Amino acid sequence: MAITPVKTLVEEAKKEITTLDQDKAQAMVDAGEAMFVDIRDIRELEREGRMPGAVHGPRGMLEFWIDPESPYHKPVFDTDKTLILFCAGAWRSALAVKALQDIGVENIAEMEGGFGSWKKQGRSVE
Repeated sequence: MAITPVKTLVEEAKKEITTLDQDKAQAMVDAGEAMFVDIRDIRELEREGRMPGAVHGPRGMLEFWIDPESPYHKPVFDTDKTLILFCAGAWRSALAVKALQDIGVENIAEMEGGFGSWKKQGRSVE
């Protein structure tokens, strides 16, 4: 059975989603227009640190936490702000943004480079 490589899926998703550079993403958050959503696994957060102020929404639960009709819905996602998703390297976030767009979420984007790039640039980490 041939499968589509995940790299191909990410490339295709990135053609259909909004990717914000880190300065633009931070400016939107600072202006109160957006919020960062860290979709990394909890073990990654514990090992690598966290972006100050980011909401944690693990990749495996995003659709459930965002859907207001889900029994797992989290009120923090009831917002008109743009949700700016990030993971370690901007692969999972691309797929997650595409999946959320597919269920009707409109105010959604990903952050270019992910947390790895954020940290490498010396930006704030807790």
